[in-house]
Amino acid sequence: MSQVQLQDDTVVETNRPGGHLPTNPVGQKPPGLFATAGKKFMRNPYAVGGLIVLLFFIGIAVFADWVAPHDPAKVDFMITNLPPGTEGHVLGTDELGRDILSRLIHSSRVSMLVGFSVAFAAVVIGTLIGAISGYFGGWIDTCFMRLVDVMNSIPSLFFNILVLALFGAEFIYMILILSLTSWTSVARLVRGQFLQLREMQYVEAARAIGVSHWGIITRHLVRNAMAPIIVYATLMVGSAILSESGLSYLGLGIQPPETSWGLMLSKAQEFMLVDPLQALYPGLCILLVVLAVNFVGDGIRDAFDPRKKKKNPKRRLNKWIATSSK
Repeated sequence: MSQVQLQDDTVVETNRPGGHLPTNPVGQKPPGLFATAGKKFMRNPYAVGGLIVLLFFIGIAVFADWVAPHDPAKVDFMITNLPPGTEGHVLGTDELGRDILSRLIHSSRVSMLVGFSVAFAAVVIGTLIGAISGYFGGWIDTCFMRLVDVMNSIPSLFFNILVLALFGAEFIYMILILSLTSWTSVARLVRGQFLQLREMQYVEAARAIGVSHWGIITRHLVRNAMAPIIVYATLMVGSAILSESGLSYLGLGIQPPETSWGLMLSKAQEFMLVDPLQALYPGLCILLVVLAVNFVGDGIRDAFDPRKKKKNPKRRLNKWIATSSK
């Protein structure tokens, strides 16, 4: 197949079937990994929809003080258990006269903070341990992997309950214990990536020119293993939110006067027969956020997967409509 270079440095294939289609201009770099992944991500309607929902809840959490119509901790026994649609209280009030909508808005701040903090801490710890284990190997790898096996053998839920019951249900303790029980999967993932990447030729070239071990790990290996780490970190946000909600539901998470979706669920179970909507609102918020995070994580995973073929949902939908209408 012959090529001709035009005056504007555009290369044209002269005998390409279907016409003369220009390729990349001479000297222009092809799109990078993240640029290509971003385009594939934006073509995924589920991932984009999940991102919109997630950004909406993040915005609500950041501007909770301005968005909430009332003080979430204000108690008024004159307006207890108001139904939804009451003037001044769109979602009604709870058994203490507190505005449910305001409590939902402020609960998003706690749940989002726990989810992203736990995901960030777990990824940092897991990436560090997995990188050292996979790069050096030998007895270092053996020691770290046996530590991972020990951590995985402990039931995380019961371990979290035990630690919070002994040291107190403080916010910082909950983030620490959830982080310490979530890093093992990241460590295994990063170790597996490093076992493959450390044998690459560019790593041997870096060693040959005298690059330090730490330089090779941070400048070359971690960057090439970043795609699966980002995907796993995204999915871990939803898992951390569910864990926080479960601990708060059991009374070992966020404590009054602070509020979270799990704590609201725990309090609402006493009034399920009187006002079941009090449990529906926080449960629906948890469901939407976790689904949105999972959709975003799946979209990022598909975007970074080079074997994933491009899908055209609209074309398939039109074909299905044409077939079913016959």
